[in-house]
Amino acid sequence: MEEQLKNTGRGQTSFLVFSASLRKGSLNTKLAKLAAKIIENHGGTVDFADMAEFDCPTFNQDLEVDNFHPDGAEALRKKILENDAFIISSPEYNGSMPGYLKNVIDWTSRFRPQPFHQHHALLMSASPSMAGGNRGLWALRVPFEHLGTRVYPDMFSLATAHEAFNEDGTLKDTTLAKRFEDNLVAFMNLVEASKHYPCIKKAWVEFLGEKPAKETERVE
Repeated sequence: MEEQLKNTGRGQTSFLVFSASLRKGSLNTKLAKLAAKIIENHGGTVDFADMAEFDCPTFNQDLEVDNFHPDGAEALRKKILENDAFIISSPEYNGSMPGYLKNVIDWTSRFRPQPFHQHHALLMSASPSMAGGNRGLWALRVPFEHLGTRVYPDMFSLATAHEAFNEDGTLKDTTLAKRFEDNLVAFMNLVEASKHYPCIKKAWVEFLGEKPAKETERVE
């Protein structure tokens, strides 16, 4: 195993993993912990975080005095930059993402250089519903892609999640468990390839024809 990691360099690839739920016993936290375990089993390094670390006041530009950034936004920015990619397991609230998650994304996007740009992300969700929180993930893609994040196309939504886990935190359905693991490994391979074999990178702008301006430019 050690020889294999030396050959791939995967042991040097790190992933920020966190659940976007504040609730104890959260199904999304269970899914995030399972993802972290699989990543480590396949030779990746995991930086597991708690959503409470990223707590921020409601976004208000009037608070941005003397380059002010809330501690929660500082913490998320630091972890994004310290890792090669990030994975979020997010609950769905009323068909969208949690408000506090959008809030910290908004605060963190105010840093320059903007930290989400060109970072890889994998989005996951777990819900008791039959849709598995998938609608919330589609909403969550929008701000990240707007900010230039390379959101992995294959999101994972765990339906009827309250019945999906074994006592040891693994998934009961072996076919679903294999699908989950394969999706994570494919994401790991992409991140590893991007890190060690970079392609041409382009600066992000919202519209290719827009006039450059400090107020609209997200990349410096």
